[in-house]
Amino acid sequence: MTILHDIDPIALHLGPVQVHWYGVMYMLGFIAAWLLGRRRIRAGRLPGVNEQGFGDLLFYGMLGVVLGGRLGYILFYAFGDFLQNPLMVFRIWEGGMSFHGGLLGVMAGVWLWCRRQNLHFMDAMDFVAPLVPLGLGFGRLGNYIGGELWGKFTGGGWGVVFPRGLAGTPYEHATMAQLRELHAQGALDAFARHPSQLYQAVLEGIVMASVLWWFSRRPRPRYAIGGLFALLYGLFRFLVEFVREPDAQLGYLAFGWLTMGQVLSLPLIALGLFWLAWSRRQPTLQPQAG
Repeated sequence: MTILHDIDPIALHLGPVQVHWYGVMYMLGFIAAWLLGRRRIRAGRLPGVNEQGFGDLLFYGMLGVVLGGRLGYILFYAFGDFLQNPLMVFRIWEGGMSFHGGLLGVMAGVWLWCRRQNLHFMDAMDFVAPLVPLGLGFGRLGNYIGGELWGKFTGGGWGVVFPRGLAGTPYEHATMAQLRELHAQGALDAFARHPSQLYQAVLEGIVMASVLWWFSRRPRPRYAIGGLFALLYGLFRFLVEFVREPDAQLGYLAFGWLTMGQVLSLPLIALGLFWLAWSRRQPTLQPQAG
């Protein structure tokens, strides 16, 4: 069975202002991080930091996500387009955010915050790690609603037909009404794709959130929670890339299957393994509830 992707990417029309679902998902991710973070602060999981201090940390993290995510996308995926049109860097509402760039941005923000608070960088990163996956899951739902970053053709009479994924086919200029009729006739079944955005929403969002929240319920050695986050994300992203369509402007980088997403995930896998091994020699931060 195939599904025709027929979702309006605009959540609200407020006069001349259009609120995209992509932006709504980012907001939900930040709200989730705030609620979960307050719970961990009240449980004393970041000793010496109160809710106001956590609010500052979240602000630094939000800036890191947005700035790092956008700049990372430009650098890793669209540098040529940026050179031709530098103003594209500001068009965040069109999509185009890189997790790996956002992660670097968050790490930079956390490092700056830790300098002001005189805290160990990894204590803060271990605290933040369980707050992130739900935001990743919401972000992938935003990708799905926006009909972007789809997967490869399933070739099995099932999957999702993305109208924007019909470029180069006889139906690329069809209206949505025409596509609905064609889909009802089964004429679009051959163009059904893996909903890789939903695979990532489940793995990076639900699975990672559950595992990291469970793992962080008990005090763990420094580097352990951050290491598990890096390892899980790197592995999940590397695997999903096998059924995800490579970025059109890049294609496969090597071997007829290696994508930029996989290349960027390999260092995360290595870093996660290193941090988990290194954590065995590190102290364990004990909760100090206020």
